[in-house]
Amino acid sequence: MAAEEKKEARNTGSDVLQLVSFMIGGEEFGVDILQVQEINRMLDVTRVPNAPTYVDGVVNLRGRVIPIIDLRMRFGMDRKEHDKDTRIVVVELHNKVVGFVVDAVREVLRIPRNVTEPPPALTGSLRDDYITAVGKLEDRLLILLDLAKVISDREVQTVKAVA
Repeated sequence: MAAEEKKEARNTGSDVLQLVSFMIGGEEFGVDILQVQEINRMLDVTRVPNAPTYVDGVVNLRGRVIPIIDLRMRFGMDRKEHDKDTRIVVVELHNKVVGFVVDAVREVLRIPRNVTEPPPALTGSLRDDYITAVGKLEDRLLILLDLAKVISDREVQTVKAVA
């Protein structure tokens, strides 16, 4: 992600959210653009013995070994074969760099904060505390995630130890 995009995002008023949206299992999710370091095509992942089921393994990203987490598996969905649209969204969480596998990255969005509302009480495989809000766009809903809550600090340490 370009430094000027991050600077612009910081300078944007608090009434506008800048998000990276991506698809997982037919649903669209969004995360704050400031959390995203970069987005990569799928890389060769090296499997790691005894890793949690949601950890695909590790990759060498420009000399750094980073753990790769499959968000489909983390959310309790079925594993999907990687294809030409599969991407790795690289973020820094709890002072560790981590890659999240998503089905496809859709776009960078700027949406007014007033088109979001707190998430409804949910049941199912996606824990309520992952979701910060739901954005109501013209033709679709966007589920806003807090990636720091998708994987806890303790889990990041465990995953990093595996890596």
